[in-house]
Amino acid sequence: MARMKVGFIGLGAMGSAMASNLIKAGHEVTVWNRSPGATEPLVSLGAKAVRSADRAAQGEVLFSMLANDQAARDIFFAGDLLSGMDKGTIHVNHATISLALARELAQAHAQHGLEYVAAPVFGRPDVAAAGKLNILAAGKPAVIERVRPLLDAMGSRIWPLGEAPERANVVKIAGNFMLGAAIESMAEASALARAHGVSAADFLEVMTSTLFAAPAYQGYGKLIAEQRYTPAGFALPLGYKDIGLALAAADASRVPLPLAGLLRDSLLEALSAGDENVDWSILAQVAARRAHLDERGL
Repeated sequence: MARMKVGFIGLGAMGSAMASNLIKAGHEVTVWNRSPGATEPLVSLGAKAVRSADRAAQGEVLFSMLANDQAARDIFFAGDLLSGMDKGTIHVNHATISLALARELAQAHAQHGLEYVAAPVFGRPDVAAAGKLNILAAGKPAVIERVRPLLDAMGSRIWPLGEAPERANVVKIAGNFMLGAAIESMAEASALARAHGVSAADFLEVMTSTLFAAPAYQGYGKLIAEQRYTPAGFALPLGYKDIGLALAAADASRVPLPLAGLLRDSLLEALSAGDENVDWSILAQVAARRAHLDERGL
């Protein structure tokens, strides 16, 4: 694989892990993050840190993994990053963003002569560090093929989803809605089992070894059973944001999502209790509080 000059902006837990795999694959990686401290581990691996996002966008490909719509707007629109990029540069956006912003970004890139690929991912930080992400990809097929070697360095499988970038984003949003629904169902069912004298650990061991022997249930079931909500693999505010994106997409296309409304309220209840820097599997604690299990000695 030919060595490529790439930039990476947005170095949270996911972005840092993904960028590290590009470095290990032998590419020339320039990194930028709003909090400069996040660049230091990558510099130790061989990356070059720069002081502004535009300087990270001078390679053949720019990767971004920003937290939300506002962060993306601040960088690409308010910061006018696109104007300073060379025509033909490819931007691969890994962030989970709204469908409306996905369309805006695609249009803005085209206006500036830039290529745009939406490539949100499924996988937590440990999966990202291992280079085993499932990467959704939507954009021009020829452009996706050009960046495929880079995506292969970060993921175990690439899932092409058509040319319109928002197609990848809606799959990511819908998938995260399903994950949240799985967590909510385990949270409520575990509270029911506990109320009748069966520990969450025993209950979930049965369920995730039989009827629900799937990675999502097994991974989150283990966190719930062990009440291990920190460090957050997927932080509660991000989960709340993503269910909001699902509801916005549903509203725009007139698709009722009654379960998503319930899930949003459960996540909001967790946030209102002051639970910020925790994994969204903290929903199990919300279900237990509703049933007053601790007060009842259960």
